[in-house]
Amino acid sequence: MKNLFKCFIVTFLFTSFSHLVKAQSIEGYWLNEEKEGKIEIFKHTDGKYYGKLVWLKEPNRDGKPKLDINNKDEKLRDKPVLGLIILKGFTKDGDIYSDGKIYDPKNGKTYACKITPKDNNTLSIRGYIGISLIGRTTTWTRTTK
Repeated sequence: MKNLFKCFIVTFLFTSFSHLVKAQSIEGYWLNEEKEGKIEIFKHTDGKYYGKLVWLKEPNRDGKPKLDINNKDEKLRDKPVLGLIILKGFTKDGDIYSDGKIYDPKNGKTYACKITPKDNNTLSIRGYIGISLIGRTTTWTRTTK
């Protein structure tokens, strides 16, 4: 009976621990695949996840901060790229973060997006138009502040 109880405890602890390992947070700092930008992902007071561009390998153009010159909204084109919220409104759905949008300042376009943690140190970022089949996937790597 004691061995059965020990076996139960070990199994319970193992399953509990493996569940904790599986539950990965996307909050933190991430380098994009090209290592040109660092994005801070955070949970907002509305319960959704957002991402802010907090570092650029080349933050300046012609000695001045890079501006969001490709934005469709002309009123926003004089806004610095550094500090832009490029991920908006993601909700956690199981292991996937979905229903969000990603903004690409390189072309000024916004795409539907889903984020899938591959492990604790990498994210699969899928931006798409309409359906997920029509899009592009990139991998972000966790980094420090």
